[in-house]
Amino acid sequence: MNLGARSASEGGPPRAVFFDAVGTLLHPDPPAPVVYADVARRRGSCHDAAAILSRFRTAFQNEEAIDLKQGLRTSEERERARWQRIVAAVLDDVNDPGACFDELYDHFSRPESWRVEPDAAAAVADFARRGIALGLASNYDRRLRTVLAGRAELRPLRHIVISSEVGWRKPSAELFAALCRSVELAAADILFVGDDWENDYVGGVAAGLRTVLFDPRGKFASADVPRITNMSQLV
Repeated sequence: MNLGARSASEGGPPRAVFFDAVGTLLHPDPPAPVVYADVARRRGSCHDAAAILSRFRTAFQNEEAIDLKQGLRTSEERERARWQRIVAAVLDDVNDPGACFDELYDHFSRPESWRVEPDAAAAVADFARRGIALGLASNYDRRLRTVLAGRAELRPLRHIVISSEVGWRKPSAELFAALCRSVELAAADILFVGDDWENDYVGGVAAGLRTVLFDPRGKFASADVPRITNMSQLV
């Protein structure tokens, strides 16, 4: 995707660029199933990484369904409860469930537990040099601020919109409205980049943002939508 060419057909370049966090700019390192399996093994679980991955997907989708029923409302308390239930469902045979949850919850609050998507730092720096406002919009909780504070390459992302703080999760229109307010710009002046079809692409388009799907594995290659497979394509 050529950002300049696309912008010309839409009335000029974007005045702000926002990114999704997990799955777009940030990835657990080691991967979450590996971390869960290590903690589980030390606390008496019999589940291996493959079983944990399958159980995690089921538990995560169950929590997503709960959020939809609740109209996508959220809070810091709701997000913590979400992860407590996910960990309890995934690691149902550990000898100390409370300590297991605390260890995992703390692990994913650390900057060193995450890696930044290749070429993302260069893309962020390029946009910053052009004077484009930069931000991040994520379905996460306040731990994300600690992670970002420890990643120098992402510090140009000045406008941080987190679902637990806003009170709404993507793909709600309310979260995207909060994104627009954070930079005091109309939706059409903002480019949003995310990897999730429903939360990021569908939600962003519905809110009127110029939305690009980040699709590094080509999962949506057949879809006729603005799409990139690596961050260098943004610039």
